[in-house]
Amino acid sequence: MALLVGCTGPGAESGGADSGTSAPGFAAPEAPADETSDAERQVVSTATASLAVDDPAESAQRVSELVESVGGRVDQRTEQAASGEEGTEGGSADLVVRVPSDELTGVLAGLEELGDVENVSVSRSDVTATAVDLDARISALGSSVARLQALIDAATSTEDLLAAEQALSDRQEELESLQSRRALLAEQVELSTLSVHLRPFGVAPAGGPDGFTDGLGTGWRALVSTLGAAVVVLGVALPWLAVAAVVTAAVLVPVRRARRRAAAPPPA
Repeated sequence: MALLVGCTGPGAESGGADSGTSAPGFAAPEAPADETSDAERQVVSTATASLAVDDPAESAQRVSELVESVGGRVDQRTEQAASGEEGTEGGSADLVVRVPSDELTGVLAGLEELGDVENVSVSRSDVTATAVDLDARISALGSSVARLQALIDAATSTEDLLAAEQALSDRQEELESLQSRRALLAEQVELSTLSVHLRPFGVAPAGGPDGFTDGLGTGWRALVSTLGAAVVVLGVALPWLAVAAVVTAAVLVPVRRARRRAAAPPPA
């Protein structure tokens, strides 16, 4: 509120001074006030990215190094072990990192060097009003705590002293809560949250293939996996099929011979 009063004061004076020369219906420009408000905006940025890479575990390490190189940190890192003959089937990695807000765009651009970026989403929330409100409440409570401390020092009776101490305790508790909220908000503004999902090439993402090329790679990989499974099943069943063929032959040959003898005409 103090900033708004300070910014609108000169504008009002300049409007009054120029009222005799300005055309009716037109207001004087307020560019300095707009520049000040833009510079003091508090914005919380959140982003997500999904990539297809050769090795999710190795790429996760490279993402961690990229984030730490710009002054960020890794809050969460989860890796799922790969399976299959090629060692990449089902493997994936997920990271939740905190990046300085000024470096978020550069980090997102750096992800393109790790593999194919499938989708990127960035959302920004303006929390300037919340920050200003918290600052005003913290300032008011600070002044209240100072006055209560002065009353305690000047208390002349036990009742006044106890009442002032109770009020002071309540004010201090509320002040610490507001300071914690303000610190958390400041950290969210300073460090953007980025969630990264890494998966190997040829594996369909959770929402299905993206585009013809991705769908073609996913279909080819599925075909190879299916043929490999069919070959394994055939190898397991082949010995049993051979035994079944021998047993069938041992049963059917005597039966056919008996039928032929029964069907032969009796001698004249």
